[in-house]
Amino acid sequence: MRFVNIQTCKLLFEIGTVEEGISSSVISPHGRYIASIMENGSLNVYSVQALTQEINKPPPPLVKVIEDLPTNTVSSSNLKMKIMPGRVQRPARCKESKIPTRVLKQDLTGDLENKENELSEGLNKKRLQVLLKGYGEYPTKYRMFIWRSLLQLPENHTAFSSLVDKGTHAAYLSLQKKYPIKSRKLLRVLQRTLSALAHWSAIFSDTPYLPLLAFPFVKLFQNNQLICFEVVATLIVNWCQHWFEYFPNPPINILSMIENVLAFHDKELLQHFIDRDITSQVYAWPLLETLFSEVLTREEWLRLFDNIFSNHPSFLLMTVVAYSTCSRAPLLNCTLKNDFEYFFHHRNNLDINVVIREVYRLMESTPADIHPKSMLDAFVALTKGQYPIFNQYPKFIVDYQTREWERIRNDELDFLRERQTVENMQAEVDEQRAKDEAWYQKQELLRRAEETRRELLLQEEEKMAQQRQRLAAVKRDLEIKEIHLQDAARRRLLKLQQDQREMELRRLEDEIERKVQMRDQEIAATAKDLEIRQLELEAQKRLYEKDLITSQEAVAKEIREDTDAHRRKAALEEHVFQKLLENSQMGSRRAQRVMEDNLAKAEQACLNADWQIQTLHKQKCDDQQRSQGYYEVATLLRENRRKEVEVLNAMMEEEAKKWKEAEEKEFHLQSAKKASALSDASRKWFLRQETSAALEHEEMPWLQRQYVDSAYLPQTSRLHDVSDMDPSTHIFSRNNPTEWNHTEHDLLKNVRDLRRRLTARARNSCQHPHLLVT
Repeated sequence: MRFVNIQTCKLLFEIGTVEEGISSSVISPHGRYIASIMENGSLNVYSVQALTQEINKPPPPLVKVIEDLPTNTVSSSNLKMKIMPGRVQRPARCKESKIPTRVLKQDLTGDLENKENELSEGLNKKRLQVLLKGYGEYPTKYRMFIWRSLLQLPENHTAFSSLVDKGTHAAYLSLQKKYPIKSRKLLRVLQRTLSALAHWSAIFSDTPYLPLLAFPFVKLFQNNQLICFEVVATLIVNWCQHWFEYFPNPPINILSMIENVLAFHDKELLQHFIDRDITSQVYAWPLLETLFSEVLTREEWLRLFDNIFSNHPSFLLMTVVAYSTCSRAPLLNCTLKNDFEYFFHHRNNLDINVVIREVYRLMESTPADIHPKSMLDAFVALTKGQYPIFNQYPKFIVDYQTREWERIRNDELDFLRERQTVENMQAEVDEQRAKDEAWYQKQELLRRAEETRRELLLQEEEKMAQQRQRLAAVKRDLEIKEIHLQDAARRRLLKLQQDQREMELRRLEDEIERKVQMRDQEIAATAKDLEIRQLELEAQKRLYEKDLITSQEAVAKEIREDTDAHRRKAALEEHVFQKLLENSQMGSRRAQRVMEDNLAKAEQACLNADWQIQTLHKQKCDDQQRSQGYYEVATLLRENRRKEVEVLNAMMEEEAKKWKEAEEKEFHLQSAKKASALSDASRKWFLRQETSAALEHEEMPWLQRQYVDSAYLPQTSRLHDVSDMDPSTHIFSRNNPTEWNHTEHDLLKNVRDLRRRLTARARNSCQHPHLLVT
């Protein structure tokens, strides 16, 4: 994850790599910290203040202020310069952290300053050396800035990113196995820095002491990997000159320089080393390859490198000599090689300030012919944009060693693959053996468990048999108790059923009594209703009788009027006929009498049959009406609420029937009147014809023919139309007036009986429903 200034498009800092990717990250609300979860599951918390480029910049240039300078005069004794550190653009800090202003005298001896002592960003190397000699070290707060200024780091972000993007070098994939570092972050930064160095120059992939050399700077610049890489690269280019000329052996030429200087300043100590067979690879090379990090504490190491970075690259070699000369007393007492090796690989009770002063003394007192300064080049900073090519090593050896390492690595990979295959096969064999052993053990355990369970099963069966016996005894007791309980329950149930039946009987008796009371009440209410209805019917009866009497009187009057008219008409006809008969022969009288007798008998028979048919018809109608009344009564029994409506409907139907019957009789009466009128006309025509033809016909043949015709006439026609009879009937009526009066009286009597029966039937149809309900 890279953080870029969007205004200047300059990379500020970077966290995470391709190998150690970031899964997710979050920035604190105030923007001071960044928490990231790496792909390997670790949690890293970064300080933005430490990562920001502004913090790692050196302080601004000093401001020169000349005080009390006389006009047009420049004197070294009167000229003073006030040096104040400018404000660095970074987060606010406490006032106590400000460095106090000091006034220094300026050495104005002309423009004698060397340009090589001028550093970027306004710092001067000579002045820094003066400060270093005065205080013995740089301020802790500004040490990193001063180092960056002294080393003139180019901060090539793009070039470093290209090296980092190449990933972890194959030579450092298993770095943790050789150098187990507790902090995973330090391990990743060290691995990334070493990989970048190996990608920069192939020699660094095979340099065994490179992790020891770079680790102090990795630990110091762990939050800024670019600065860490460039510091180590600058250190290798300048302070590690000629180290790789005898690769893969230690730098014999450099060790010879150290041995020559030691021989010049302390021959006794060198002779002691020679006597004990201690070479420079024992007392000098361990200090160089670790850069004193094994023998010094953190503060001592920082103080030492303040002086190393502020001086010529030969200062490092002089430090090795000074460390041995300052420790000559314990070294002279050592006699074993292991003691010497232990001494140069562990911390000792040695004052670093004494060592540093001794180094400065050696730098000044060492002759030029053996001084390392004459054999080492001056400081050269890294180039900007791209890093310089580093090829100060025997390329053929490195290439050969690279090929050998590649071959060894391939062989090792093949061996690892074969070993992995063998281990897998062995693991499979062991697993199969373990499975077989586990199977056999499981079978043995199952067999033992089966035997144990069989024994337990036998024991359980014995226990079950005993329990069954006990349960059988208990069951018998329970059955006996159950029988007793069932008997008691049965008796209790019978008693309960008897009580329930008695209660049911009492309830039924109460229900019967209640229903009897209700029926009596209904009968009493019905009787009262019947009495009231009887009174209503009596009133209706009297009303109907009154209406019938009125109608009968009207009918009788009409009948009397008709009868009188008929008598008058018959008398007239008889008078005409008598005249006709008087003109007829005497022999026809006997035949007429016989005809009249036959006609009278036939008429009487027709009247009797008519009366019988009417009687049967009336009985049948009466039966049908009575059946209909029964049906209506049964229907009214189911529909008590509509009793009155049914009665009224029945009366209205009966009234409609009577009116219809009256209309039919009126129609028959009108028809009879029309037939009578026709008969009168026919008789008149007949009389005229007979009068004219009476003399032309003989008596007996005509009588016989008339008799036969009378015998074969249909009885229905004789019953329906009385007015169509032969004129001889009028003779018979005239000759028998008593019989006609008797017949008329019977007819009126029958009419009155018919009306009486109809009234009685209507009365019964109104009374029967109430009687059937009771």
